[in-house]
Amino acid sequence: MTKSEELFERACQVIPGGVNSPVRAFGSVGQTPRMIASAHGAYMTDEDGNRYLDFVGSWGPMILGHDDPEVREAVIRACADGLSFGAATRREVEMAELICGSIPNVDMVRMVNSGTEAVMSAIRAARGYTGRDKIVKFMGCYHGHSDALLVQAGSGVMTAGIPDSAGVPQGCTKDTLSAIYNDLASVERLFEEFPDEIAAVIVEPVGANMGVVPPASGAKEGQAAEGPNEKDVAGSNQNPGFLEGLRNLCTKYGAVLIFDEVITGFRLGFTGAQGYFGVNADLVTYGKIIGAGMPVGAYGGKREIMERVAPVGPVYQAGTLSGNPVAMAAGLAQLTILKEQPEIYDELNKKGQWFFGSLKQIADESGAPVQVNTCGSLGCMFFTSEPVVDYASAKTSDTAKYAEYFRYMLSNHVYLAPSQFEAMFLSAAHTREELADVLELVRRYFAIQEKNH
Repeated sequence: MTKSEELFERACQVIPGGVNSPVRAFGSVGQTPRMIASAHGAYMTDEDGNRYLDFVGSWGPMILGHDDPEVREAVIRACADGLSFGAATRREVEMAELICGSIPNVDMVRMVNSGTEAVMSAIRAARGYTGRDKIVKFMGCYHGHSDALLVQAGSGVMTAGIPDSAGVPQGCTKDTLSAIYNDLASVERLFEEFPDEIAAVIVEPVGANMGVVPPASGAKEGQAAEGPNEKDVAGSNQNPGFLEGLRNLCTKYGAVLIFDEVITGFRLGFTGAQGYFGVNADLVTYGKIIGAGMPVGAYGGKREIMERVAPVGPVYQAGTLSGNPVAMAAGLAQLTILKEQPEIYDELNKKGQWFFGSLKQIADESGAPVQVNTCGSLGCMFFTSEPVVDYASAKTSDTAKYAEYFRYMLSNHVYLAPSQFEAMFLSAAHTREELADVLELVRRYFAIQEKNH
């Protein structure tokens, strides 16, 4: 028995399923989790000494790679001052100033401890601001595990085959309306039915919890958008893209548009999906990258909405460890590097375009029923012959085929998400040489499949 297997056996006795988050479970790929002992750069090493090229990156935060020296030193310096004060600190002010000074439509921001908290709080703020109760979310988009949002969610919920969650009272979800991602007509129908009752529309601007599903552009059918600029990607008012269409509908009906940028924030570029696609939301939620691996979340947006939040307004939200000084130090260090070195994004997005484009080419040449979706440094290989544009098409994927592919890659020391419905995350630490080796592995995998079948 390996050390990982031994530890997992122990974990199952004291932790539900042996893991502290379902997305870490390896059940859907027919394996037991690798217990990670350390990580540096683009690699992780497990308790048995096996070294893996990592494409999970702690589910997104490690955009610079694991154990970045500047981030690590910032954390060590902050620890020397104390781990937590339960009081206001300089670093949380500096973090808020950095975010508000960099994102044009974020006037104020509130720090929390997780993406789940950020989304839950943003929705409460939107309801308090509008005086309305209903919210619109999209099938396959995951916004954390708060009760009202566990309705047709993606990510680990999809892999486990559980459409909702036990333990959520029916009353908690009665005001949650579900629409179809990339289908503006489905949203418009909800607004027509409840024109004065919808407080907010919340969306992952890039669906990254059902694999990777980019928003539809406003280009005419058969005419793909060239790249990340407002005119090409968002489209015109006469033929709006998905995100711009949501913006138009929320403006028309007086609802708050919330972008859940827990994954895309500070990843597609320093201004996140809003800048990448040229569409502004009213509220934005952040996590992952803003903590550089520490447990951090945030929500922010227009001043008139954020000033509804306590202690200046009637919308209550609090957190004992929010704005933790060590977490703020880590996030500040990483965000400062990203802001001062914009070439990191240029290279990362070019690397993503080349790598995921090459994956698609290899899959196409093999004739395998595989789709590759990508946006910037995010990508996903779906084992289906159907183009993946929403939750329903993502669910056509053959999860058994993905599991077989996952096991092959893991046996060759490439660490992918143990789920068909998760993103691959590239980091600045991945070299083109390493990625070229991965592409050769993938080519070999499909050659083996073709030979065996």
